[in-house]
Order: sequence, then C-alpha cells, then structure tokens
Amino acid sequence: MLLGRRCWQDLHPFQPFRELCRIRGGMGNSRSQAGQNFCSQFLPEEQVEIDRLFDALSSETHGSDTSPRSFSLKALKNHVGEALPPEMVTRLHDGMRRVDLTGKAKGPSDDVSQEQFTVFMSRLLKGNSEEKSLVILKMISATEGPVKAREVQKFTEDLVGSVVHVLSHRQELRGWTQKRGPGAAARVQALAAQLFSEVDIQGGEKLPGPQQLDRECDRATIEAWVFRAPLVATFLSVVVHRGFCLLRSSLDLAALVPERHVDQERVFESVLDVLAVIYINSHLRREQRQRWRLLFSSELHGHSFAQLCGRITHRGPCVLLLEDHDGQVFGGFASCSWEVKPQFQGDDTCFLFSILPRMAVYTSTGYNDHYMYLNHGQQTIPNGLGMGGQHNYFGLWVDVDFGKGHSKAKPKCTTYNSPQLSAQENFGFEKMEVWAVGDSSGSQQAKSNKSILDVDPEAQALLEISGRSRHSEGLRDIPEAE
Repeated sequence: MLLGRRCWQDLHPFQPFRELCRIRGGMGNSRSQAGQNFCSQFLPEEQVEIDRLFDALSSETHGSDTSPRSFSLKALKNHVGEALPPEMVTRLHDGMRRVDLTGKAKGPSDDVSQEQFTVFMSRLLKGNSEEKSLVILKMISATEGPVKAREVQKFTEDLVGSVVHVLSHRQELRGWTQKRGPGAAARVQALAAQLFSEVDIQGGEKLPGPQQLDRECDRATIEAWVFRAPLVATFLSVVVHRGFCLLRSSLDLAALVPERHVDQERVFESVLDVLAVIYINSHLRREQRQRWRLLFSSELHGHSFAQLCGRITHRGPCVLLLEDHDGQVFGGFASCSWEVKPQFQGDDTCFLFSILPRMAVYTSTGYNDHYMYLNHGQQTIPNGLGMGGQHNYFGLWVDVDFGKGHSKAKPKCTTYNSPQLSAQENFGFEKMEVWAVGDSSGSQQAKSNKSILDVDPEAQALLEISGRSRHSEGLRDIPEAE
C-alpha cells in the first residue's frame, strides 16, 4: 500500500508514463489501481470520489461498456451545467486532455482518459507551484513552451469571473453580494489586474501596460507567479471543488469568504462586493478571516462623526472604507481598537488599500509609526480620523465635519507608501462603512445590563470626547462571553 501511495510522486512529478506503467504492471491493471498509481497525493477516500466523478463523466460519453474509458467536452459541460462559465469548462477540459502521459508530446486527443483526469486533478488540487504551473499552461494554450502575457491576462480574468460565478450559483456568498450591471465587469477586471500585476518577466521586469502584453511567459515565470500570488491557486481550487461539487470538505471556504453579519434587520447593500472582500480578507491574519461584523454605516447610522466614534471605539481590529463622489473605493485596516486620543496608535500590521478603480494593498514602510489617529474636541491639533502621513497631510483622512476628507501623497504616503487613494486630493463622500473582523465575543459590549450610554453610542462618544469618565463603568457585572 505504501508503494501505491509513493509510486509517481517519489520518482518525479513529471516522470514519463512508461515508467509509471512498469510500477502499475507489478501491482495489477485494474482501473481503480490505475487511479491510485497516477494520483498518489490523494487519500484513499479522496481517490474514491475522484474515480466516481470520472465514472459519471465517462458514462455520459460512451455508456457503461466502453473500454478504455474517456469523456468529451460535451460530457463535461453537461455535468457542470450552469455552475461554471462555458469558457472555463473548456479551459479545464483542455488542461485535462493536454496532459502528456507518454513524454512524446504528440497531439492531444479530443477526449480525456482516466489517467489524464487523475494527473490533472492531482496537480491542480494537491501539487506544488511547479505542478500547478503546468496545469495553468495547459489551460492557457495548446502550444508547448512559453505563452504570451496577454494570454495569461485573459486566463486571469476568466478565473476571477468563474470564482464569483460559481460561488453565486452555489449560493455560497456568505451574505455578500455579486455586483451586477455596468460595474460588475470592472470589479472582476480590478482583481484580475491585481493578480496579473504579480506576473514578473525574467529579470524582475513587471508587466504594467499594453506594451508588455506581447512578452513571453515561460514555465518558470508562471511557477513564480503561482508562488507569489497564492489567490491564483486558491481560485483554481474553488472552481474545481465548487464547480464539480468535488472534495468539498478539502476547501475551507470560510477562510476565503468571511461570514457577513449586520445587526439591523433591514436590507443593507455594502460598498464591497464578494471579490473585494476576498481580496482584503486575504491580507488579514487567519484568525481574523472567518467573520466580518458591521460596526458603522453612514447609510444605517447617519452622517455623524460622533456616531462613528461611538460605534468603532474599543471594538477590536476593523476594516474601514469609503466611496468618494467620483466612485473611487478605498480604505484601511486598523489592527487594534480605535481610541479617541491625541496620539497616534496602531502597529505595523495596519495597511491602506484601494478597491476601485484598481485593487492594491499598501503596507507599512517603517518610516514612522503614524498608523492610526482618532481625535475630537481639540483646538490645536486636527479633529477627525486618519491613517498614515502626518497632521493635515494624511494618507487617508475623515474630517470631523463628516462627509469631507483628504488623501494626500506627493509622491507617496510616508507611512504606507500609498498613492493618492481618492479621485481628488480633498474629497467628499456619502458612503462610509466600518467592519469588525474576526471573533467579536471579546469586543462586543454586553447585550444585557446596559446603561443609557450603551444604548446611545453618540452619547458615549461625546462623553469620551469631553474627557469625562463614565462613573458607572466599574459598578456593573462583568458581561458573559457570547
């Protein structure tokens, strides 16, 4: 049994098929043993599920009596139905049928054999960056050797579009929405462009514009890309696991798409869509990725800086974002609880980000420690919420005169190396949201035994701003954990 688990991975992941045949010949030629030999990275119970899927696909193509068995593109499309876009189903089928089992690189068949199917799934779901890069190259082009950068770009757009498509189809958006209408394509393209920007031409040259799209990307380039941009491999797994309803327990979707919690029982549409949430969430610590809970929304709680302060202070790490009057979406991650005080706060795990018109995250430079700032009621220093930069010159600033802000960076914010995030340096906004991330049990106030200050966050904030203490604070019982 150990030999069956090691047979092709321990030799070499790309050992020619004739070497695998020698091993298989010594262990029997049954169809189930073939699956084990070509797929040593799958556990036995996983291999049973892989074989079951192949049986279903091959039965749709040839019926139950055909040997050797295989399946066609039509059978794959019929099986997947509307769970995946047709172009992604075609890419998956191409990747499978182009698996070269002989080492002779002859033209691929139109159908997929069980060995090709097993090797493809093993490399895609269990393989390392090198193995995954082979899968991607086969999905991109039928030609051997390098592919054009524009082909990688189109593949990335198809991949991102397929992820939001399949999550929506399977109703696994976890409370978030898929943007529809004219702006939907822009959201897909924004994340695809961010992932594609991680492609690095040999010698360290990036691919910033159309003039670079004719450059070639070889296997080493794709392998480095898969390693550098882990969302690429994750998205491929989502497409297979959710598209085929295969090995569903192997994918921790909760770490990819956090559960959305909004206290109000009214309909609330966030500025964020599921793709933006996935992107921001991927930059958080693992323990913060499971759940996002709405603390403040200008739409629900009003255009009030005091309400903002009352709802976000002492609530743990959170994500805040704004949409300016020009439609640009941006924000920041605060790694610790906000406090109203005249000093800077936070640490070097804070970051700024942009969502539209482009997705990017800007992390600490180490130049200074001006990560977070929240103040009110002062005459000599600014009153408002800021992240990065310095007084009156923040990377992101929300003024106490709610609805106004600035993003100043000439050329870049000193704290986060971020550019100007808003369309205009001094901007206006209508929509602002703040989401607590991670487990909220230790950060929420007790739901019972509340004082009037708990019920009215604005009153609480005004008391803190005035510098007065809450005399009843130490007289209440310690709230029970949720």
